Amino acid sequence: MELTRENVAKIARLSRLSLSDEELDRFTEQLGEILDYVQLLNEVDTSGVEPMAHAGDLTNVFREDEPHPSLPRDQAFANAPKSDGKYFLVPPILETGE
Repeated sequence: MELTRENVAKIARLSRLSLSDEELDRFTEQLGEILDYVQLLNEVDTSGVEPMAHAGDLTNVFREDEPHPSLPRDQAFANAPKSDGKYFLVPPILETGE
């Protein structure tokens, strides 16, 4: 299927983009080149290539999840607009149905 100017205009409309005539022409050409390249990639024999999630090897870069002392309550509530010393007090956001 060849990409047409009408296809690009429809994609733009669905994306809520307002494109000028020059932009429609330019994007039709550019998107067509991208699709042609993807088609070229589809012709490559990948039958001996194992599927992968990432192009490079990944290792976990996060620190170990170890317990640490918590922030003391008085410090946690220090900047809270309202608290009762045990909980943060916030205005209700759901109706109670009463």
